[in-house]
Amino acid sequence: MKKMIKVLLVAVFTFSMTVSGQEYRLPLYTGPVPNSKPSGIKENTQLRGDFKWISNVQVPDIAVYLPVKRFATGQAVVICPGGAYAGLAYDLEGADFARYLNSIGIAGIVLKYRLPSNETSIEPDKTPLLDAQRAIRLVRFNASRWNIDPGKVGIMGSSAGGHLASTLGTHFDFGNKSASDSVETISCRPDFMVLVYPVISFADSITHKGSKRALIGDNPDKEMVKYYSNELQVKEDTPPTFLVHATNDTTVPVENSILMYNALHKKKVSAEMHILSEGGHGFGLALNNDHIATWTTSLRAWLLKLNVKK
Repeated sequence: MKKMIKVLLVAVFTFSMTVSGQEYRLPLYTGPVPNSKPSGIKENTQLRGDFKWISNVQVPDIAVYLPVKRFATGQAVVICPGGAYAGLAYDLEGADFARYLNSIGIAGIVLKYRLPSNETSIEPDKTPLLDAQRAIRLVRFNASRWNIDPGKVGIMGSSAGGHLASTLGTHFDFGNKSASDSVETISCRPDFMVLVYPVISFADSITHKGSKRALIGDNPDKEMVKYYSNELQVKEDTPPTFLVHATNDTTVPVENSILMYNALHKKKVSAEMHILSEGGHGFGLALNNDHIATWTTSLRAWLLKLNVKK
């Protein structure tokens, strides 16, 4: 009887994964959550204007959005919503992007990552990166069942989520081959990055001070500032990158993207940057402004070209 129930559960789970465009959730970790410590803090979800805001994430997960199978390109993007490392603008910079990616044949995986907190993390600054690394590994682990090419898995992030995405793109590993957890044996290097008005640098003159403070505190040492200033961490094997930013962004100065582009160019890493004359900060898909919304058309063309190269 137990065996029959197990078979039925597997069948139901497999069916849910083959329904095109359907969202389902998967926890990042099946065992103890790394770098966490017990607390009485509870996750909180509320509406901020017209979008969902999630704070105090305790159990990280991914929401998987799959395109119609016949139109699937094989590409997948793990999406890190922004929120100054204090919360997640979950639909504006997460679910909305996933649905758009589905419309062009790409799997969108929204990461609900833990935020740095002394109350819930042993080493707060390491927590978001651990979750982003795990998300890439988990997507590759499930690639065949989700109709994804494991060599076409990218990372996308907006604002502080862009900082997390660029941190992953410059601080990855190729898996621990001796790990008992088979997911951890897989590389977490993204195959490409999409950075949307990202926080890149922690240099005081151009950083977003709230994101910096939330991640590494009020008085970080110089080495930690350097470590998380991702324009200083670009290497020859940093993945190809697409950047978009508005000139009139007064929250995260456009110099963040410019510094990253220059660093990529210096290391001969393929990069494309779109600087918009308007948009400010947090424009998302910009469905209410045809001019700003053109960035998604450029992204689609870039992803298509990248896919052909693969």
